[in-house]
Amino acid sequence: MSKGRTPEPLDFFIWTVEDVGLWLEEINLGGYRQVFKENGVNGEYLEGMSMFTTEQILRFIRRCHMKWGDFITLCKELRRIKVLLTELKCSLVACLKGEQKVRRPWWAPSCLSIVFVRAAKRNRQARVVSLKLEP
Repeated sequence: MSKGRTPEPLDFFIWTVEDVGLWLEEINLGGYRQVFKENGVNGEYLEGMSMFTTEQILRFIRRCHMKWGDFITLCKELRRIKVLLTELKCSLVACLKGEQKVRRPWWAPSCLSIVFVRAAKRNRQARVVSLKLEP
């Protein structure tokens, strides 16, 4: 990621601690930037939070000194990113299988649009079992 540049949601799984800090600023939770950094919270950690037990969630909230409302905001924003990634994967797989017309999805960020259309056109006849987006 570029320093000072807001991280792309599509790179969520490889966000560094610094990327998470920039994202926190973007979603108006910048006050937690330092404590997240001190605790090594990166994209992989945030992704794993969906598997946390109640005890682990409470421990995280205490360790980061988070307010409940802020934790709920964090969870909503994480869910928004995950929905975006799921929609992207479904649309790309449908295009690659030829089940959907190849076009730029309205929700796709500009950085991905060209890649999406090229991959779909090039692999129109391919059978896709799974898709892994890599940097």
